[in-house]
Amino acid sequence: MLRYVDGVTGDSATVWVEADRPCTAEIRCADGAGGRTRTFQIAGHHYALIPVTGLTPGKASPYEVLLDGRRVWPLPDSPFPPSTIRTPAPDGEETLRVAFGSCRWAARPATGRDPVGPDALDTLATALATGADADRPDVLLLLGDQVYADETSAVTRRRLAARRDPRDPPGSEVGDYEEYTWLYDESWRAPEVRWLLSTVPSFMIFDDHDIVDDWNTSAAWLARIRATPWWRERILSGLMSYWVYQHLGNLSPAELAADPLYAEVCAAPDGTERLRRFAAEADTDPACVRWSYRRDFGRTRLLMIDTRAARVLREDAREMLDPAEADWVRAQALADPGSYDHLLIGTSLPWLLPPLVHDAEAWNAALCRGERGGPDGRWARLAEDLRQRADLEHWAAFPESFEALTALVAEVAGGPQAPATVCVLSGDVHHAYVAEPEWPEAGGRLGSVATGPGAGSRTSGPGAHVVQLTCSPLHNAVPASIRVGFRFGWSRVGRRLGRALARHGRVGRPVIDWRKAGGPWFGNQLMTLTFRGRRAHLSLRQARAGDRLVTVDERMLHDGGDAG
Repeated sequence: MLRYVDGVTGDSATVWVEADRPCTAEIRCADGAGGRTRTFQIAGHHYALIPVTGLTPGKASPYEVLLDGRRVWPLPDSPFPPSTIRTPAPDGEETLRVAFGSCRWAARPATGRDPVGPDALDTLATALATGADADRPDVLLLLGDQVYADETSAVTRRRLAARRDPRDPPGSEVGDYEEYTWLYDESWRAPEVRWLLSTVPSFMIFDDHDIVDDWNTSAAWLARIRATPWWRERILSGLMSYWVYQHLGNLSPAELAADPLYAEVCAAPDGTERLRRFAAEADTDPACVRWSYRRDFGRTRLLMIDTRAARVLREDAREMLDPAEADWVRAQALADPGSYDHLLIGTSLPWLLPPLVHDAEAWNAALCRGERGGPDGRWARLAEDLRQRADLEHWAAFPESFEALTALVAEVAGGPQAPATVCVLSGDVHHAYVAEPEWPEAGGRLGSVATGPGAGSRTSGPGAHVVQLTCSPLHNAVPASIRVGFRFGWSRVGRRLGRALARHGRVGRPVIDWRKAGGPWFGNQLMTLTFRGRRAHLSLRQARAGDRLVTVDERMLHDGGDAG
């Protein structure tokens, strides 16, 4: 898999490989660029993250993978075009295309119709490989649920049954590192997806199903699951496999070189126990590790935020991000103002939800912390049960964190050197929509914040166009309840019901209002943002039968001119 490509200098990259034995893994590019490294070992599996140097900015370099000097990629008689590493031009004036989505249940039927419809990632790969889609993304962002540890396929269930008694916990779910490797193999081995990930750089972040449904919903949830006999092995294996298969590729060569854990794992004959100790520390003290990261692509900045492991779950101090994580996110968003034209905030969980859903989560959070009857009262117990059953755990369920993120977005968007756009990219909710905030007038709770053209704001003047872009799933079921519930959540009646719940929980109005600017759309889909200078364009495409990607919505987010 092609993972990191330097988005500023354009002269370096990393390629991730898994091999079947210890070896020297090497990349050779047609233009002479390349790199090599020894594999490292985790639980009997062998991996390498190969640093590639000497790349020419602004060029596409075909490459090969060699193991101990033997070419293993491209595969013999491959029907796909050569895998290439495309680097940005040094002036940063090229068009940048960023595709994103989440929630990909990779299992497909061996024959017949796929019950959840065509896979959007498969369809994108096929379109690019056949040349049917000229708008090749420069970056692919996968916003969570890359694997489903708790919803396994029939093939995986048969493998589990051959290895252990499925009547014992965790039953048909994966239980250890070896079983996690099966999920990643199933997700990424399909020929078209394997080729796509070898030629389009990818950046990832986990969501709950990468570990377990509703991961870190609340302190009560965590206490309950930690009391089960299978959980410790599951969480350690989940974090270990995430570090290997997803997290390492998010890092730059410089960050890898400065990472003591990576150095220790690579230096050890077998890095399993060292990585296991790290995972245990990360589970016990989430503040000791940062899964969030920042990437710059020319004048576009990505902040990918961990909204799962970094939570503070105490009812009297619930936060989506622990204080150090929140400070880091703020510092990265505000660093070097004027140095970027577009800010992308990747958060697997949407910031702006349908108003009914937002108010229901805020109401629920208030009851859980004891707003009615105290923290041990009947309302609190009922609310905790509802929180876990109904997945009430988005930003709205962490009210102080919601306000802090909103204030940060407002500060970036309204500053004297504001970017053209601030786009919050999310998934999780198995449908797609576009939402736009309506900022308070001067003197409101957030002060005077201006937004750019077309933002639907109540203020005027220079500033960024702020938008919530939610896109999910890449390949998964969309139950009728989701379709009905989320449509109702945006309705006028839904808004009124939400406000009634908020009043019952003694919850004030949110610090901002927002409106639905597009959607909801249901299906297997992905969004693509296209940037050139300060210009920003959005398209939403859905996978259809016959390996087709059909555009169902497109809009200009910023025309590139000055606001005002």
